[in-house]
Amino acid sequence: MSSAVEHIVVPFTHLEQLREARAILALEGSALTELSQRLDLRFCAAVDLLATCRGCVIVTGVGKAGLIGQKTAATLSSTGTRAYFLHPTEALHGDLGCVGSEDVWLVFSNSGETEELTRLLPIIRSQQQPLIAVTASDASTLGAQADATICLGRLIEAGAHGLAPSTSTTAMLAIGDALALVASQRKQFTPRQFAAFHPGGSLGRRLASVKDVMRPVEQVRIAFETATIREVFVSLSRPGRRTGAVMLVDEQGKLSGLFTDSDLARLLEQRRDDQFDRPISEVMTVRPLTVGPDAILEEALQLLSAKHVSELPVVDADDVPLGMIDITDVIGLGKDTKQNT
Repeated sequence: MSSAVEHIVVPFTHLEQLREARAILALEGSALTELSQRLDLRFCAAVDLLATCRGCVIVTGVGKAGLIGQKTAATLSSTGTRAYFLHPTEALHGDLGCVGSEDVWLVFSNSGETEELTRLLPIIRSQQQPLIAVTASDASTLGAQADATICLGRLIEAGAHGLAPSTSTTAMLAIGDALALVASQRKQFTPRQFAAFHPGGSLGRRLASVKDVMRPVEQVRIAFETATIREVFVSLSRPGRRTGAVMLVDEQGKLSGLFTDSDLARLLEQRRDDQFDRPISEVMTVRPLTVGPDAILEEALQLLSAKHVSELPVVDADDVPLGMIDITDVIGLGKDTKQNT
């Protein structure tokens, strides 16, 4: 009979997995809350360096901190601050040639003692380039040499063994976002500028100009306000899918009202057939909501949603119709307008 001790495998149940996951999220969430309360004027000093940088922000870090650095560089670049990631090892082997005299360094390292970074610090200092550090302590080699040090504090890594970078990298990621977004506000970066950096996907389309998305005037229905309803609907036809509204103009060609398919259905339901041969101006919506051609589509979506309308005329500065935003053309883009690609 074997004397070997049998290993009993205790199943890691779904309930235990959920309990562990919730504990990890709670730990990291608590760390972020505490970190937000510890931020001081050194954070503002870092923002000043980023916002006034006349060159590029060079972001660096090793391992998981380096991955956070790559994401931060991307966020900076997309929010109006030119930035790129440079691995410290590559920097020490020739890539320092891409660094300019007006650049600013942003360095991520939890310990602040990573060998590749400590070897790089004397070179940065000799070039008298500003240095921002995101690290656990300002007493570390990195923290002590930085012009602005954002201290993460002593963080407990999540998980059963507390070994894998988790809480620390979550904190670094949040600090990177905060730096990029606050610097963006400091520089008065606009949604239109943001749109220029995000031309692709549903985000890019929401941030496009209204004139790039609207149905042009050749594809929408426009009639004089003096015409009868019957004349308007008998005579008007346009190529492609029909919009759900007719724009009405006065004798100067300026928008004076809007008549929708819902308005027509309402007349039919009320058996007001006699109205069909009277001027459409009597039943049109006077002074409807409009949008300019240079507005971003996001603004148009917010109007459609807030006012519960399906069509939005696009007019120039003189109120002359240029086109139409129809809800059927942009449906889906308005869902969760805060969600980015």
